[in-house]
Amino acid sequence: MNYIRAHLGLKLFLSYLALLLVGVSVIWIATQITTPRAYARHLAFMEQQMGAGFMNGQGQGQGPGRGMMADFYENFQASFNEALLIAVFSAAVIAVLVSWLLSRNIVSPVQAMMSASQRIAEGHYDERVKSQGVDEIAQLATRFNQMASQLEQVETMRRQLIGDVTHELRTPLTSIKGYMEGLVDGVVPANPETFNQIHREADRLSHLVDDLQELSRVEAKAYSLDVRSVSVSSLVQTTLKRLLPQATMKRITLRSNLPADLEPVLVDEDRIMQVLMNLTANAVQYTPEGGEVTLAAARQGNEIHISVKDNGVGIPREHLADIFTRFYRVDKSRSRNAGGGSGIGLTIARHIIEAHGGRIWAESLGDGRGSTFTFSLKIAA
Repeated sequence: MNYIRAHLGLKLFLSYLALLLVGVSVIWIATQITTPRAYARHLAFMEQQMGAGFMNGQGQGQGPGRGMMADFYENFQASFNEALLIAVFSAAVIAVLVSWLLSRNIVSPVQAMMSASQRIAEGHYDERVKSQGVDEIAQLATRFNQMASQLEQVETMRRQLIGDVTHELRTPLTSIKGYMEGLVDGVVPANPETFNQIHREADRLSHLVDDLQELSRVEAKAYSLDVRSVSVSSLVQTTLKRLLPQATMKRITLRSNLPADLEPVLVDEDRIMQVLMNLTANAVQYTPEGGEVTLAAARQGNEIHISVKDNGVGIPREHLADIFTRFYRVDKSRSRNAGGGSGIGLTIARHIIEAHGGRIWAESLGDGRGSTFTFSLKIAA
């Protein structure tokens, strides 16, 4: 019994066989019950049509006639049973063969997926199964392949993340190590400037660790949103006030362009401020002196679109699709020391906006032609 329970193909075969036996039994019992009555009814009809004298042997002596009819019925039933047995045997053989083929066709894809799942469990994420037809088994195979593709993509991203984190951590650590070795060897002077350099590198390392922790939280959705109705104007004005000193140092003009009758949005104020600060700080950072950064908003259907536009370095078109990928940089040679950031801020912003049910995208006409980052938020009811 345990062997039967452990094999789907055998269970399917036995279910087909049981169904066949039930059908044959019903046919046999039905024929045994109905055949005598049907025979008697048709015999009575023949007597009425052909005459009682012909059936009783010249009109007298019903005993021999009845004996002859009994023998006739026994021979008829024997021939009927013989034909029925041959038909049932032939049907059983064909049914067993068809049941075996059907169960094999059903079990084979399942066995293939079982083998493929074992391979995936062993780390071979490129494993796939063949998907043929449009039935439930084929749909299951298609979903299995989609799952395998997503697992392969996750594994690729995991390896890439480890490589990116390793590279990002190595840069400040190498710098700190170099300064410390220089101090030990006496090559680097032990003065406040040297210690300030070491402190800045340690500070960059601390910021990177904080960014990685924040990224893990937003990707895992391990945070709650304090959603309430918030004025878009207050969000924009707060952002401008906080970044005004940074913009003034670079002689960059910060502007806002907001309609007077703009509806409030339903958001977590702190999280959306985090997004706005990140986008605006990036715009200020990548805009040359004398440039301009504009924060604008407009209603689009039942959403408010908030944008941060600059006339800075711009983004090549081929990089727009990947700009929100973690650790992605348009300029591969740009490091954190050169002000390139950790490459995580835009990824965090995307997750925050998506958690609010919105979307975020970037637009640019190319190098040196500025860029615009826009995200959508739901209007408060």
